[in-house]
This record gives sequence, C-alpha cells and structure tokens, in this order.
Amino acid sequence: MISIVIPAYNEEKFIGPCLKSVLREARCYGDEAEVLVINNASTDRTREVACGYPGVRVIDEPCKGLSRARHRGYLESRGDLVVNVDADCLMPRGYLSRVVRSFELDRRLALLTGPFLYHDLPQVAQVVTILFYLFQFVPNTIGQRILGLGAVAQGGNFTARRSALEKVGGYNTALTFYGEDTDIAIRLSHVGLVRFSFTVLMKTSGRRLRKEGVLRAGTLYTLNIIFMILKGRPLTRTHHDVRIA
Repeated sequence: MISIVIPAYNEEKFIGPCLKSVLREARCYGDEAEVLVINNASTDRTREVACGYPGVRVIDEPCKGLSRARHRGYLESRGDLVVNVDADCLMPRGYLSRVVRSFELDRRLALLTGPFLYHDLPQVAQVVTILFYLFQFVPNTIGQRILGLGAVAQGGNFTARRSALEKVGGYNTALTFYGEDTDIAIRLSHVGLVRFSFTVLMKTSGRRLRKEGVLRAGTLYTLNIIFMILKGRPLTRTHHDVRIA
C-alpha cells in the first residue's frame, strides 16, 4: 500500500492543484493508495479546500512545524511506502509507478528522493537549481557509502519505507524547517540505502527562491545540509513562511 502525505499550512491557493495531480496518479492503485492532507495549524481555507476532494483524508495537526506534520502523517497512514509531497507540488505522470518500481527492485532501499523542477521560474534559474541538485550526489555516494557520514533528501519529494521509519522512530519533530529532510535521510541511511535519482523529479513552485533569491536560498540550504551532516544540527534555526504566488 502507498500513503501520500501532504503537510499544509495556509495553502488554500496551492493545495487544490496539488491534490488533482496526486489523485490522478493515486487512482492507478485504487484501494492500495491513500492520500492524507495534514492541516498544520492553517488559518485560511486550506482545510475546506482539501475536504472538497473525495477520497482525501484531512487530519488536523494544531502544533505548527513541518517535521511535526510529516510525523503525524506517518503515524496516521497505513502504507508500506510513505510518499512525502509538499502542498505546492504538482506530481508528474508516472511518478508513483517509478517510485514503487524502485522499491520493488531493491529491498535495501529505505528512502528514495529526487530533485524539484521549479516550473514557474525563468529557465536560467532552473539551470542553476539543477546544478545545485547535482551536488546532492556527493553526500549520497561518497558520504553515505564510503565515509559513512549519512545522506541527504529533498523535502517534499521523497518516499520512505515504513519498516525503515519504524526502526528510526519516525521524524525528528524538534526540527521545524531547515535540516528536517537531511536528518531523516541520515538516520535512514543507518538502516538501509538512501538514493537520489533524477527519475523521480517533482514539479513545484519557486516562490521561496523568488522571494529570497536563487543563489541566497541555494547557499542557505547547502550550508544547512553540511551542518546537519557534520554537526548533527542545522545552521539556521528560524525561517520565514513564504505564501506568495
């Protein structure tokens, strides 16, 4: 069974298109797929919009925090595979089938992740982000398999095997934003294999990159990844919620 978990904080504008794309893919699996929206302390119409989609389970998590919402989704879900999708993502056609096939082919696989395609950014910015994602092959190959330092994942575009999540106790709810994806990748790398693959690309909004700037945001994410791997904590403890078109 597959569980698609979507944390959502004040995402009334994006949650509808996200759910349309997810439900289109989930229908291919019938009763073997479930879709959960974790309404994470929203103050807008996120809950109402999500409830308008038949077959979607909406769960209220009043304590705000991305990893807290992911953990609640993990606890509430039933799937052998837990697919983590952000509320401003658009799931490409064939995404779930590629994910399922990857886990079927390799029983060692604990986490599968891939890059974002920022579909609403200029082409130059998209090229820069692809170069950033090429960097993620370093910790996921040398860092994980040779040095044993752990691995990285792209939050909002990763799938974890439930049995592996159970072994590590789920998500670290103390991490509210930065470092939460790297943390789960590092811990899962100790019980299985973490793989970064361009075959599981996910479309998403570039709103944060537009707000903060591509280079600044990329540098900040990279530094937080390095701090998580080397020091076990993020460099940046706070973040700004970006809710713009």
